[in-house]
Amino acid sequence: MTNTITTDTAVSDTAPSETAAPTPQARAASLTRQDFPAGFLFGVATSSYQIEGAAQEDGRSPSIWDVFCAKPGRISDGSSGAVACDHYHRWEQDLDLIAALGVDAYRFSVAWPRVIPTGRGAVNAAGLDFYERLTDGLLARGVQPHVTLYHWDLPAVLQDQGGWTNRDTAHAFAEYSAAVAQRLGNRVASYATLNEPWCSSILSYELGEHAPGTRDRAAALSAAHHLMLGHGLALPEIRRHAPQSQAGIVLNLGPQESASDRPEDISAARHADGRFNRWFLDPILRGEYPADTWAEVGPDTPPVQPGDLKLISAPNDFLGVNYYTRGVIGAQGGVLPDGASVTDMGWEIHPQGLTDLLLRLNTDYPGLPPIYITENGAAFPDERSGDRVHDPRRTEFLSTHLNALLDASRAGVDVRGYFAWSLMDNFEWAFGYEKRFGLVYVDYDTQERILKDSALWYQALVK
Repeated sequence: MTNTITTDTAVSDTAPSETAAPTPQARAASLTRQDFPAGFLFGVATSSYQIEGAAQEDGRSPSIWDVFCAKPGRISDGSSGAVACDHYHRWEQDLDLIAALGVDAYRFSVAWPRVIPTGRGAVNAAGLDFYERLTDGLLARGVQPHVTLYHWDLPAVLQDQGGWTNRDTAHAFAEYSAAVAQRLGNRVASYATLNEPWCSSILSYELGEHAPGTRDRAAALSAAHHLMLGHGLALPEIRRHAPQSQAGIVLNLGPQESASDRPEDISAARHADGRFNRWFLDPILRGEYPADTWAEVGPDTPPVQPGDLKLISAPNDFLGVNYYTRGVIGAQGGVLPDGASVTDMGWEIHPQGLTDLLLRLNTDYPGLPPIYITENGAAFPDERSGDRVHDPRRTEFLSTHLNALLDASRAGVDVRGYFAWSLMDNFEWAFGYEKRFGLVYVDYDTQERILKDSALWYQALVK
């Protein structure tokens, strides 16, 4: 088996139709809410450090990202999330904006350093008050709250003790999750324990591109295991305090396809699939690490203790999938196909990869829980023109990926919702404010919000 994903196509014994298949542009123009299954959720998403600001207010302690941003050369424009979109002070305006878009749901993350500034122990009431106001404000506007408990802003005090390489952090995370679920309870439609553990382990501890910025494969794999252990420990806490809410996890996934049919490229693609996809999918959905990838990492395998995998593989009510692009892998690493269209991040625009990914998940993981596309979007170099921002490529990106989702849904994959990333332009991690993913344009000097053309398109679709 190679990890190039193919989909079998039935062969008809009738003559082919003379009517050409509709173009992506035609499919986008005809897309309506009625094309989607009954009850399908349309939403938008953000994360705490990227939008909130107020980094030193109401008892919040520094996170690993505050520390990382203070190190010269770590953020390309030298910025930080200290102010960001000032959402902490402008949350009512932003909730009004969400309601005006007409979406069903809003996915936001909770900042651990606001809730338990010391990492473990005393809960900061002022921090939880903010998220209770958000939750109640959404419900008052007819929008479902969907909470992510960890979107990378670990309290710095825990990083001083080893961060996610320290097994105790998984237990601290469960305690923090319990505090949030106890306060917000069943008012929240869903709780995702983690967002993209690949990023908060491999990208952060091995590749050094994200906080805390270390370069140690053994540390990264240990962090990955403890992140998933934290997920397993947090699930029963969520269910104890919010039994009517859904509980699950969010993974960033993408097909890792071979650049050619050469054996060395096929082998490299399977290796990439193991490290990027199966290293997280298999423990959660199968209760085991992928044997081939485990063998490849040799002495860097994580410190798995008896009972860990049983905890990690407890059933989830949903699986969140963040999809941005595929990987095309050769023996020398990733390649960009000739003629590929790319975003401002340099990522290939490949909607078919979303269909392929969803079909593959449905085939390879029997008992797969319902799926939500919890992030999908694109950065482009948007420019303001008066009171408008014209971003036709983002509209095309969203529409073609929604059609790709529909193709998988019609083929039998249980996909129940889609959250566009992101509600607004924000602090894009190591890129600072240089990349704009938002449906809403943010003027960082004035904090003015302007609906881009893509937001107006999405508004028309969901209404």
